[in-house]
Amino acid sequence: LEFRRVLFRSVVMAVAFYPSFERLVTLLGGRRAVAAIVMIIAGLLLVLGPATWVAVGVVQPIEELVKNLEAGSLVIPPPLETLKEWPVIGQPIYDFWMLASTNLSGALAQISPQLKPVGQYVLGMARNAGAGTLQFLVSIALAGYVLAVAPQLLIALRGVARRVDATHGRRILDLAGATINAVSRGVMGVSLLQSVIAGLGMTVAGVPGAGLLAIAILVLGIVQIGPMLVVAGVVFWAWTHMTTITAIALTLCMLSTNYIDGAVKPFLLAHGLSTPMPVIFIGVIGGVIVHGFAGLFVGPVVLAVVWELGRAWISDTLDDTAEDEI
Repeated sequence: LEFRRVLFRSVVMAVAFYPSFERLVTLLGGRRAVAAIVMIIAGLLLVLGPATWVAVGVVQPIEELVKNLEAGSLVIPPPLETLKEWPVIGQPIYDFWMLASTNLSGALAQISPQLKPVGQYVLGMARNAGAGTLQFLVSIALAGYVLAVAPQLLIALRGVARRVDATHGRRILDLAGATINAVSRGVMGVSLLQSVIAGLGMTVAGVPGAGLLAIAILVLGIVQIGPMLVVAGVVFWAWTHMTTITAIALTLCMLSTNYIDGAVKPFLLAHGLSTPMPVIFIGVIGGVIVHGFAGLFVGPVVLAVVWELGRAWISDTLDDTAEDEI
């Protein structure tokens, strides 16, 4: 089962990067094997670099929190008196918050039974993330091999498509490839570009949790919500915690991240396909549930292909029905 997932991801990535691969082959004088090796190395660097950056961004705040807890220097301000006026939940929250502000170790001991399952879940997520990253790296290597032998595979696939459906087989195969290219180029590519630019800007500016915020921008971009929520929060924080020059620079960086979507995506999708936002969103959720972090990229592509093929099939069915009625 795991190998099938790896193989499936490698095929999706090979189709997505095939146009770029062909341009690279032309630049290298037709040497497909060399071009495939270059693509594999670039893909590995593209995954390992952000993965390491995100891991450091997650680990550092946790280390600081643990150090502060051990040193007893973590200070929690007392709650506002108005919190007690909230209906039903106000008094319990106020009491626990007050206990945490005066005796943090006692407050943690009080909720330790509830924290244990959460800790186990987080550890499980960390293990799955490591295994998922390894599988993703293997998928990149296999995608390089698929790219190297792409012409032969394409001929074989077209032959199979004609066998399955002599009338529509070739069209369905081309539509699937066009959908993968369009979604990876117009959705994944733009979202990744936004995440990288924002992440670099926040890291240079010293924004806490820059790696996690960059992941949030990536996810919001893929589900077509946009990074405005994160951008607004970072800009507000910059103007309340940074010098004017630094705040202006970070604001320009974050605003450029926000408007890349509208400026670049129309050009990337000019000759591609457009899939509704709910389909992309469901693809993200389903992909993450089934494939983990890698599903963030694979899920929307797969569901977009299914969506476009379904639309094409329904359209053909309606056209055939209309012709029969005439």
